[in-house]
Amino acid sequence: MGQRRRRAQGWLKRSVVGVAVALLLPFGVSVAGVGAAHAAFDPSGFDFWTDSAMGPIKSRIFRAADGNTSRVVYALDGERAREDLNGWEIETDVARAFTAANINVVMPIGGQSSWYADWNAPSTVLGIPAGSSGSSTGSGALDVLTGGPGKSYTYKWETFLTTDLRNALSSRLGFQTSRMGIFGLSMGGSGALTIAAYHPDMFSYAGAFSGLLNLSAPGMREAVRVAMLDAGGYNVDAMAPPWGPQWLRMDPFVSAPRLKANNTRLWISAASGLPGAGDITSAMSIIQGMPIETIAMINTRSFQVRMATLGYNNATYDFPLLGVHNWKNWEAQVYKMLPDLSANIG
Repeated sequence: MGQRRRRAQGWLKRSVVGVAVALLLPFGVSVAGVGAAHAAFDPSGFDFWTDSAMGPIKSRIFRAADGNTSRVVYALDGERAREDLNGWEIETDVARAFTAANINVVMPIGGQSSWYADWNAPSTVLGIPAGSSGSSTGSGALDVLTGGPGKSYTYKWETFLTTDLRNALSSRLGFQTSRMGIFGLSMGGSGALTIAAYHPDMFSYAGAFSGLLNLSAPGMREAVRVAMLDAGGYNVDAMAPPWGPQWLRMDPFVSAPRLKANNTRLWISAASGLPGAGDITSAMSIIQGMPIETIAMINTRSFQVRMATLGYNNATYDFPLLGVHNWKNWEAQVYKMLPDLSANIG
């Protein structure tokens, strides 16, 4: 009986992996392992650990050049957020630009595939406990059964950012935690708008680069499902039930009236998905980057129309004619946004 059960469990695990691979391949999502990027550690920042319901969470803090504590911005990572450094530190030099403009930068670390939301439950697939297949394979499609953040515990990222981290920044560093800015790319862009919509006492400014800003559009839940499977093997159903209040709460398109009521200053951007000269670093970067950016652009245009129908004009929209889903383009957007953000926080 025990041997039969083990064979059945092995078949179920292989089936889950097979379904994941089948889902990912038509979308052009990489299921093969790729080499890890080398972290571009910036010694001007320092580690800042904060207790939370998820355990201790690290952020990286970069202090404003003039030493002020009243001008603060959160920089949110993307779907593949790592546990060592935030992608903005790994891939860009935006922290230096912000600190030179006398803005304190807070880069939360971790939250892969979290959407910076408070989840419904830990991520599991077909009820199989996380970690039952051993160590990570390095391939998202094969990581649906491995352990990791948000699998042995329930993600509570919105609570962390707006309560735990906020209180720690105030009590330990003396930071002002009102009229702050928040921005992010892709998953982080969507999260930034949602968090700003529901926490106007904290954020006067929000920026979204290549964000999925219309999650209730047809097909978007399954697109997010595929992305989360590829980025760590996470299950969207553990994050929020389909089309219920929790899912709708995560949708910037739905929370647009709140952003208007708050008069939140916005910077919204997405490129066309057509590669420019600087985008062509490898064939895979184009295969993956073009369709994702095209979906983000369609979502962002929908959000722009939604805000226009509400009569909202406290926003800047930027739609470059060329650009795919990559850090070079998001870094360029930060430099464009910086003067506007600087004038509307603190």
